[in-house]
Amino acid sequence: MTIAIYPGSFDPITNGHLDVLGQASKLFEKVIIVVMTNPSKKVLIPVEDRLRLIRESVGHLTNVEVDSYEGLTVEYARSKNATALIRGLRAVSDFEYEMQMAQANKNLNASVHTIFLVPAVENNFLSSSITKEIALFGGDISGIAPKTVIEYFKGIVKHKLG
Repeated sequence: MTIAIYPGSFDPITNGHLDVLGQASKLFEKVIIVVMTNPSKKVLIPVEDRLRLIRESVGHLTNVEVDSYEGLTVEYARSKNATALIRGLRAVSDFEYEMQMAQANKNLNASVHTIFLVPAVENNFLSSSITKEIALFGGDISGIAPKTVIEYFKGIVKHKLG
């Protein structure tokens, strides 16, 4: 079975992430979307909530599992017998960082390959940071995030204002 890992912070998951995940689910027999802990990122949504939001957003993809992990992505991949890491590329600015990570991961585990996927044009500008900022200021994220994330942020904004 070909297994791919789609790691990220997913704080929150966006339509861009779902676009890349959908592509990956057609290329691999199994894709595990993994909420990773990144010590250099300040997160808003607790891991348990991110896992729930992702599960609610990907239920229609029968070959996708959802998990979380603290540690090196390649170690997680090894533990799951995965042969590929999925990374989304939106712009040239993403490429430099992602290439460095791919080469570092290849150095740590030569049997795991990084696959870069590009989201559709309408999702190309999306990021979790932009989504959070718009949502926290009460903006409309209906075109950029799944319904479960929209509802989650409505609860945060209502609590903040209320």
